[in-house]
Amino acid sequence: MKVAMIGHKVVPSRRGGIENVLTTLCPILVEMGIDVTCYNRSSDKVENEYVGTVENKTYKGVKLKTAWTLNMRGFAAMIASFTAAIAAAFGDYDVIHFHAEGPCAALWIPKLFGKKCVATVHGLDWQREKWGKGFASKYIKFGEKVLAKYADEVIVLSQSAYDYFKETYNRETTIIHNGISRPERKDAQLITEKYGLKKDEYISVVSRLTAEKGIHYLIDAYNTIKTEKKLVVAGDTSDTDDYVEMLKKKAEKNPNIIFTGFISGDTLREIYSNSYINVLPSDLEGMSLCLLESLAYKNALLCSDIPENTLVAEDKAIYFKKGNVDDLATKLQTLCDNRELVEKHRDGVDEFILSKYNWLDVAGATYELYKK
Repeated sequence: MKVAMIGHKVVPSRRGGIENVLTTLCPILVEMGIDVTCYNRSSDKVENEYVGTVENKTYKGVKLKTAWTLNMRGFAAMIASFTAAIAAAFGDYDVIHFHAEGPCAALWIPKLFGKKCVATVHGLDWQREKWGKGFASKYIKFGEKVLAKYADEVIVLSQSAYDYFKETYNRETTIIHNGISRPERKDAQLITEKYGLKKDEYISVVSRLTAEKGIHYLIDAYNTIKTEKKLVVAGDTSDTDDYVEMLKKKAEKNPNIIFTGFISGDTLREIYSNSYINVLPSDLEGMSLCLLESLAYKNALLCSDIPENTLVAEDKAIYFKKGNVDDLATKLQTLCDNRELVEKHRDGVDEFILSKYNWLDVAGATYELYKK
Protein backbone atom coordinates (compact mmCIF):
# COMPACT_ATOMS: atom_id res chain seq x y z
CA MET A 1 0.00 0.00 0.00
CA LYS A 2 1.30 3.45 -0.97
CA VAL A 3 0.23 6.57 0.96
CA ALA A 4 1.00 10.26 0.36
CA MET A 5 0.84 12.81 3.22
CA ILE A 6 -0.17 16.40 2.39
CA GLY A 7 -0.79 19.50 4.52
CA HIS A 8 2.19 19.72 6.86
CA LYS A 9 5.15 22.11 6.72
CA VAL A 10 8.06 19.67 6.79
CA VAL A 11 8.88 16.17 8.07
CA PRO A 12 10.82 15.54 10.23
CA SER A 13 10.05 18.52 12.46
CA ARG A 14 8.56 19.70 15.76
CA ARG A 15 7.44 23.09 14.46
CA GLY A 16 3.77 22.33 14.93
CA GLY A 17 1.37 19.66 16.09
CA ILE A 18 0.83 18.17 12.62
CA GLU A 19 4.57 18.02 11.96
CA ASN A 20 5.14 16.37 15.33
CA VAL A 21 2.42 13.80 14.64
CA LEU A 22 3.71 12.84 11.19
CA THR A 23 7.35 12.74 12.31
CA THR A 24 6.37 10.08 14.84
CA LEU A 25 3.53 8.30 13.03
CA CYS A 26 4.94 7.88 9.52
CA PRO A 27 7.99 5.76 10.47
CA ILE A 28 5.69 3.42 12.43
CA LEU A 29 3.43 3.06 9.38
CA VAL A 30 6.55 2.22 7.34
CA GLU A 31 7.43 -0.50 9.85
CA MET A 32 3.91 -1.89 9.33
CA GLY A 33 4.67 -2.29 5.63
CA ILE A 34 3.16 0.91 4.19
CA ASP A 35 5.08 2.90 1.58
CA VAL A 36 4.77 6.47 2.92
CA THR A 37 5.68 9.70 1.11
CA CYS A 38 5.50 13.15 2.74
CA TYR A 39 5.18 16.23 0.55
CA ASN A 40 7.21 18.91 2.35
CA ARG A 41 6.76 22.60 1.59
CA SER A 42 9.63 24.07 -0.41
CA SER A 43 9.58 27.11 1.90
CA ASP A 44 10.43 25.13 5.06
CA LYS A 45 13.65 23.42 6.10
CA VAL A 46 14.39 20.57 8.49
CA GLU A 47 15.62 22.03 11.78
CA ASN A 48 19.08 21.20 13.12
CA GLU A 49 17.82 18.49 15.48
CA TYR A 50 16.88 16.30 12.51
CA VAL A 51 19.49 17.20 9.88
CA GLY A 52 21.54 14.04 10.40
CA THR A 53 18.45 11.80 10.23
CA VAL A 54 17.61 12.57 6.60
CA GLU A 55 19.55 10.70 3.93
CA ASN A 56 18.78 10.48 0.22
CA LYS A 57 15.49 12.31 0.78
CA THR A 58 14.38 9.66 3.25
CA TYR A 59 13.61 9.84 6.98
CA LYS A 60 13.42 6.50 8.80
CA GLY A 61 12.06 4.86 5.67
CA VAL A 62 9.65 7.73 4.90
CA LYS A 63 10.15 9.19 1.42
CA LEU A 64 10.35 12.98 1.28
CA LYS A 65 9.25 14.98 -1.74
CA THR A 66 8.97 18.73 -2.22
CA ALA A 67 5.75 20.64 -2.82
CA TRP A 68 6.64 23.94 -4.45
CA THR A 69 5.26 27.08 -2.82
CA LEU A 70 5.98 30.74 -2.13
CA ASN A 71 7.30 31.76 1.27
CA MET A 72 4.45 34.19 1.93
CA ARG A 73 2.33 34.39 5.05
CA GLY A 74 -1.13 32.98 4.42
CA PHE A 75 -0.25 31.63 0.98
CA ALA A 76 2.55 29.11 1.61
CA ALA A 77 0.19 26.42 2.92
CA MET A 78 -2.46 27.06 0.27
CA ILE A 79 -0.10 26.88 -2.70
CA ALA A 80 1.79 23.86 -1.33
CA SER A 81 -1.41 21.88 -0.81
CA PHE A 82 -2.41 22.40 -4.46
CA THR A 83 1.02 21.58 -5.93
CA ALA A 84 1.25 18.50 -3.69
CA ALA A 85 -2.29 17.42 -4.56
CA ILE A 86 -1.55 17.68 -8.28
CA ALA A 87 1.71 15.73 -7.92
CA ALA A 88 0.03 13.06 -5.80
CA ALA A 89 -2.90 12.78 -8.22
CA PHE A 90 -0.45 11.69 -10.91
CA GLY A 91 1.48 9.47 -8.48
CA ASP A 92 1.10 5.77 -7.86
CA TYR A 93 -0.66 6.10 -4.50
CA ASP A 94 -3.46 4.01 -3.06
CA VAL A 95 -4.40 6.63 -0.45
CA ILE A 96 -3.77 10.36 -0.26
CA HIS A 97 -3.96 11.59 3.31
CA PHE A 98 -4.64 15.31 3.84
CA HIS A 99 -3.91 16.94 7.19
CA ALA A 100 -5.75 20.05 8.45
CA GLU A 101 -8.81 21.74 6.99
CA GLY A 102 -7.13 24.38 4.81
CA PRO A 103 -5.12 21.94 2.68
CA CYS A 104 -8.32 19.92 2.10
CA ALA A 105 -9.49 22.68 -0.26
CA ALA A 106 -7.32 20.82 -2.80
CA LEU A 107 -8.73 17.36 -1.98
CA TRP A 108 -11.04 17.39 -5.00
CA ILE A 109 -8.06 17.26 -7.35
CA PRO A 110 -6.93 13.68 -6.59
CA LYS A 111 -10.60 12.69 -6.30
CA LEU A 112 -11.00 13.68 -9.97
CA PHE A 113 -8.35 11.08 -10.73
CA GLY A 114 -10.15 8.38 -8.77
CA LYS A 115 -7.81 8.45 -5.75
CA LYS A 116 -8.98 7.41 -2.30
CA CYS A 117 -8.60 10.36 0.09
CA VAL A 118 -8.44 10.51 3.86
CA ALA A 119 -8.62 13.78 5.80
CA THR A 120 -7.48 14.33 9.39
CA VAL A 121 -9.02 17.33 11.13
CA HIS A 122 -6.47 18.36 13.75
CA GLY A 123 -8.73 21.18 14.93
CA LEU A 124 -11.41 23.54 13.62
CA ASP A 125 -8.77 25.84 12.18
CA TRP A 126 -11.14 28.51 10.84
CA GLN A 127 -11.87 29.38 14.50
CA ARG A 128 -8.26 30.34 15.19
CA GLU A 129 -8.00 34.04 15.88
CA LYS A 130 -4.86 34.55 13.78
CA TRP A 131 -6.90 34.00 10.61
CA GLY A 132 -9.43 36.68 11.54
CA LYS A 133 -12.74 36.78 9.66
CA GLY A 134 -11.43 37.51 6.19
CA PHE A 135 -10.27 35.44 3.24
CA ALA A 136 -8.06 33.03 5.24
CA SER A 137 -10.85 32.02 7.60
CA LYS A 138 -13.34 31.60 4.74
CA TYR A 139 -10.82 29.58 2.74
CA ILE A 140 -10.23 27.18 5.65
CA LYS A 141 -13.99 26.82 6.14
CA PHE A 142 -14.25 26.00 2.43
CA GLY A 143 -11.64 23.27 2.96
CA GLU A 144 -13.78 21.90 5.78
CA LYS A 145 -16.80 21.71 3.48
CA VAL A 146 -14.77 19.98 0.78
CA LEU A 147 -13.47 17.30 3.12
CA ALA A 148 -16.89 16.77 4.69
CA LYS A 149 -18.38 16.14 1.24
CA TYR A 150 -15.64 14.38 -0.71
CA ALA A 151 -13.17 12.62 1.62
CA ASP A 152 -13.56 8.85 1.67
CA GLU A 153 -12.74 8.81 5.38
CA VAL A 154 -12.45 11.62 7.93
CA ILE A 155 -10.38 11.32 11.10
CA VAL A 156 -11.03 13.61 14.08
CA LEU A 157 -9.16 13.79 17.37
CA SER A 158 -11.94 14.37 19.87
CA GLN A 159 -15.58 13.65 20.67
CA SER A 160 -16.45 17.34 20.29
CA ALA A 161 -15.08 17.35 16.72
CA TYR A 162 -16.99 14.12 16.00
CA ASP A 163 -20.21 15.76 17.25
CA TYR A 164 -19.51 18.92 15.24
CA PHE A 165 -19.23 17.10 11.91
CA LYS A 166 -22.27 14.97 12.66
CA GLU A 167 -24.43 17.98 13.58
CA THR A 168 -23.11 20.37 10.93
CA TYR A 169 -22.73 18.09 7.89
CA ASN A 170 -24.34 14.82 9.00
CA ARG A 171 -20.91 13.38 8.27
CA GLU A 172 -19.69 10.23 10.00
CA THR A 173 -16.10 10.47 11.17
CA THR A 174 -13.63 8.23 12.99
CA ILE A 175 -11.99 9.28 16.24
CA ILE A 176 -8.29 8.43 16.32
CA HIS A 177 -6.50 10.22 19.12
CA ASN A 178 -2.89 11.40 19.03
CA GLY A 179 -0.34 9.29 20.86
CA ILE A 180 2.68 9.83 23.05
CA SER A 181 5.99 7.99 23.44
CA ARG A 182 7.89 7.56 26.69
CA PRO A 183 10.18 10.60 26.83
CA GLU A 184 13.80 10.81 27.85
CA ARG A 185 14.05 12.92 30.98
CA LYS A 186 17.06 15.22 31.28
CA ASP A 187 18.76 17.02 34.16
CA ALA A 188 19.01 20.81 33.88
CA GLN A 189 22.23 21.65 32.08
CA LEU A 190 21.61 23.48 28.81
CA ILE A 191 18.73 25.49 30.28
CA THR A 192 20.89 26.48 33.24
CA GLU A 193 23.64 27.68 30.90
CA LYS A 194 21.27 29.48 28.50
CA TYR A 195 18.55 30.84 30.79
CA GLY A 196 19.70 30.34 34.39
CA LEU A 197 16.93 27.79 35.02
CA LYS A 198 17.14 25.06 37.65
CA LYS A 199 14.84 22.21 38.59
CA ASP A 200 11.48 23.26 40.09
CA GLU A 201 12.40 26.95 39.95
CA TYR A 202 10.15 27.88 37.03
CA ILE A 203 6.65 27.54 35.58
CA SER A 204 6.57 26.58 31.89
CA VAL A 205 4.29 26.81 28.91
CA VAL A 206 5.28 25.04 25.68
CA SER A 207 3.23 26.29 22.76
CA ARG A 208 3.00 28.10 19.46
CA LEU A 209 2.47 31.75 20.29
CA THR A 210 -1.01 32.24 18.88
CA ALA A 211 -4.00 33.91 20.51
CA GLU A 212 -6.09 30.76 20.94
CA LYS A 213 -3.28 29.23 23.03
CA GLY A 214 -4.08 31.76 25.78
CA ILE A 215 -0.52 32.78 26.67
CA HIS A 216 -1.77 36.32 27.35
CA TYR A 217 -3.99 34.97 30.14
CA LEU A 218 -1.00 33.25 31.70
CA ILE A 219 1.23 36.33 31.61
CA ASP A 220 -1.54 38.52 33.08
CA ALA A 221 -2.15 35.98 35.85
CA TYR A 222 1.55 35.49 36.58
CA ASN A 223 2.06 39.24 36.90
CA THR A 224 -0.44 39.30 39.80
CA ILE A 225 0.90 36.45 41.95
CA LYS A 226 3.70 36.41 44.51
CA THR A 227 6.38 33.86 43.70
CA GLU A 228 10.11 33.53 43.18
CA LYS A 229 9.53 31.03 40.40
CA LYS A 230 10.17 32.28 36.89
CA LEU A 231 7.77 31.93 33.96
CA VAL A 232 9.25 30.32 30.85
CA VAL A 233 7.41 30.77 27.55
CA ALA A 234 8.84 28.19 25.14
CA GLY A 235 7.61 28.71 21.60
CA ASP A 236 7.63 31.04 18.64
CA THR A 237 5.42 32.97 16.28
CA SER A 238 3.14 31.19 13.82
CA ASP A 239 2.37 34.05 11.42
CA THR A 240 1.43 35.96 14.60
CA ASP A 241 4.16 38.58 15.02
CA ASP A 242 1.75 41.24 16.34
CA TYR A 243 0.49 38.86 19.02
CA VAL A 244 4.04 37.95 20.09
CA GLU A 245 4.91 41.63 20.31
CA MET A 246 1.86 42.16 22.54
CA LEU A 247 2.95 39.30 24.81
CA LYS A 248 6.44 40.73 25.20
CA LYS A 249 5.00 44.14 25.99
CA LYS A 250 2.90 42.58 28.78
CA ALA A 251 6.06 40.96 30.13
CA GLU A 252 8.52 43.82 29.68
CA LYS A 253 8.38 45.01 33.31
CA ASN A 254 8.83 41.55 34.78
CA PRO A 255 12.41 40.22 34.44
CA ASN A 256 11.29 36.78 35.64
CA ILE A 257 9.37 36.13 32.39
CA ILE A 258 11.65 34.42 29.88
CA PHE A 259 10.87 33.93 26.18
CA THR A 260 13.05 31.16 24.73
CA GLY A 261 11.76 31.23 21.17
CA PHE A 262 11.41 27.92 19.34
CA ILE A 263 13.27 25.10 21.09
CA SER A 264 13.65 21.39 20.40
CA GLY A 265 15.95 18.49 21.19
CA ASP A 266 17.65 18.31 24.57
CA THR A 267 16.75 21.91 25.43
CA LEU A 268 13.04 21.10 25.15
CA ARG A 269 13.50 17.84 27.05
CA GLU A 270 15.19 19.74 29.87
CA ILE A 271 12.41 22.33 29.99
CA TYR A 272 9.78 19.61 30.42
CA SER A 273 11.89 17.50 32.79
CA ASN A 274 12.65 20.24 35.30
CA SER A 275 9.51 22.39 35.33
CA TYR A 276 7.70 22.94 38.64
CA ILE A 277 4.36 23.03 36.85
CA ASN A 278 3.41 23.17 33.19
CA VAL A 279 0.49 25.32 32.03
CA LEU A 280 -1.83 24.90 29.03
CA PRO A 281 -4.16 27.95 29.02
CA SER A 282 -5.78 27.34 25.60
CA ASP A 283 -9.16 28.57 24.42
CA LEU A 284 -9.10 26.11 21.53
CA GLU A 285 -7.41 22.74 20.94
CA GLY A 286 -7.69 19.74 18.68
CA MET A 287 -5.82 17.28 20.84
CA SER A 288 -2.84 18.91 22.48
CA LEU A 289 0.47 17.11 22.11
CA CYS A 290 1.84 19.51 24.73
CA LEU A 291 -0.73 18.13 27.18
CA LEU A 292 0.34 14.56 26.42
CA GLU A 293 4.02 15.44 26.64
CA SER A 294 3.58 17.33 29.89
CA LEU A 295 1.99 14.34 31.64
CA ALA A 296 4.43 11.89 30.05
CA TYR A 297 7.27 13.93 31.56
CA LYS A 298 5.52 13.55 34.94
CA ASN A 299 4.66 17.24 35.23
CA ALA A 300 1.96 18.74 37.38
CA LEU A 301 -0.35 20.23 34.74
CA LEU A 302 -2.59 23.29 35.06
CA CYS A 303 -4.87 23.75 32.08
CA SER A 304 -8.09 25.34 30.86
CA ASP A 305 -11.29 23.38 31.38
CA ILE A 306 -12.16 22.91 27.71
CA PRO A 307 -13.42 19.39 26.86
CA GLU A 308 -10.38 18.68 24.66
CA ASN A 309 -8.28 18.93 27.84
CA THR A 310 -10.57 17.47 30.49
CA LEU A 311 -11.50 14.37 28.49
CA VAL A 312 -7.83 13.54 27.93
CA ALA A 313 -6.23 14.40 31.28
CA GLU A 314 -9.30 13.45 33.36
CA ASP A 315 -8.48 13.90 37.08
CA LYS A 316 -4.71 14.00 36.50
CA ALA A 317 -4.60 17.76 35.92
CA ILE A 318 -5.71 20.92 37.73
CA TYR A 319 -8.21 23.05 35.80
CA PHE A 320 -9.13 26.72 35.64
CA LYS A 321 -12.10 28.32 33.91
CA LYS A 322 -11.26 29.03 30.28
CA GLY A 323 -10.23 32.63 29.73
CA ASN A 324 -10.62 33.53 33.43
CA VAL A 325 -7.41 35.29 34.49
CA ASP A 326 -8.47 35.57 38.14
CA ASP A 327 -9.16 31.84 38.42
CA LEU A 328 -5.87 31.05 36.67
CA ALA A 329 -3.97 33.35 39.05
CA THR A 330 -5.63 31.75 42.09
CA LYS A 331 -4.68 28.25 40.92
CA LEU A 332 -1.13 29.36 40.10
CA GLN A 333 -0.68 30.91 43.55
CA THR A 334 -2.05 27.80 45.27
CA LEU A 335 0.34 25.53 43.38
CA CYS A 336 3.33 27.79 43.97
CA ASP A 337 2.57 27.77 47.72
CA ASN A 338 1.81 24.06 48.02
CA ARG A 339 4.59 21.66 47.03
CA GLU A 340 2.66 18.66 48.35
CA LEU A 341 -0.21 19.38 45.97
CA VAL A 342 2.22 19.56 43.06
CA GLU A 343 3.79 16.24 44.02
CA LYS A 344 0.34 14.69 44.28
CA HIS A 345 -0.45 15.70 40.70
CA ARG A 346 2.88 14.34 39.47
CA ASP A 347 2.35 10.91 40.97
CA GLY A 348 1.59 8.30 38.34
CA VAL A 349 0.53 10.71 35.60
CA ASP A 350 3.20 9.42 33.24
CA GLU A 351 2.00 5.82 33.33
CA PHE A 352 -1.62 6.98 33.09
CA ILE A 353 -1.10 8.92 29.86
CA LEU A 354 1.37 6.46 28.29
CA SER A 355 -1.03 3.57 28.74
CA LYS A 356 -4.02 5.55 27.47
CA TYR A 357 -2.50 7.12 24.33
CA ASN A 358 -0.01 4.95 22.47
CA TRP A 359 1.43 5.65 19.01
CA LEU A 360 1.30 1.96 18.08
CA ASP A 361 -2.45 2.00 18.69
CA VAL A 362 -2.78 5.18 16.62
CA ALA A 363 -0.80 3.67 13.75
CA GLY A 364 -2.82 0.46 13.92
CA ALA A 365 -6.14 2.30 13.76
CA THR A 366 -4.85 4.45 10.87
CA TYR A 367 -3.72 1.35 8.98
CA GLU A 368 -7.14 -0.27 9.42
CA LEU A 369 -8.79 2.87 8.07
CA TYR A 370 -6.53 2.80 5.00
CA LYS A 371 -7.45 -0.84 4.33
CA LYS A 372 -11.12 0.00 4.71
